[in-house]
Amino acid sequence: MSNQSQSDDEQFSDDLDEGLSLEKLSAAFAAAMGGDEPYADSEEEETSQPAAEEESSEDAVARVLATEDEPDDCELSPRTILESMLFVGSPDNAPLSAERGSARMRGVAVDEIADLVEELNQAYRDEGCPYEIVASGGGFRMKLRDEFTRLREKFYGKVREAKLSQPAVDVLALVAYNQNVTREKVDKMRGKPSGPLLNQLVRRELLKLERTGKGKEKQKTYATTERFLEMFQLSTLDDLPQPQGLDLED
Repeated sequence: MSNQSQSDDEQFSDDLDEGLSLEKLSAAFAAAMGGDEPYADSEEEETSQPAAEEESSEDAVARVLATEDEPDDCELSPRTILESMLFVGSPDNAPLSAERGSARMRGVAVDEIADLVEELNQAYRDEGCPYEIVASGGGFRMKLRDEFTRLREKFYGKVREAKLSQPAVDVLALVAYNQNVTREKVDKMRGKPSGPLLNQLVRRELLKLERTGKGKEKQKTYATTERFLEMFQLSTLDDLPQPQGLDLED
């Protein structure tokens, strides 16, 4: 055995006695493989990986905090709150009245709702939005513009039109101009029985049957509904066209 080999063996024996470190074992393995230390990169990765994960977590927290500190793209204001209420709508699909909208916003009067609606519609026009807010049934609702009707029908199907007969229209007009009118009075004004037509209009939700009075004075009367206003595109009954020279009252 050469002096060099003996020296190496003695050194290895000394290392065994003292206990080999991982670094010395890696160096020895690398020398045997004729390359760099195989664990150098992996140790670096293992050492740096927890730091990277910790840094990533800190970055995530920083992003959340930064997001909370930054102002929202959509500010919270009476206008945006009203827009949200109109967008969501109500379970019964009823229009949103100015009174109801005002009651859900602090510091907003009833007569301010119409101004907020006009501001929203102006913004929709400026931005070219496909929807608008319209007056309907004593309140407001959000709807697609007329030019997008065909697109809506592709999604939901075309609404089947139900036409009213002329006698039904006559009865509906009599009730509309004489709210809370009894069937007897409608019969008298028409000169013929109107019970079946009144029942038909109630089923179609254009009229509603109400009970007024007490005891022997209790009676059934008819009045128009919110759907009636919506169908004829009226905000209130005051918008009904006033017939000239025609007195429908008894």
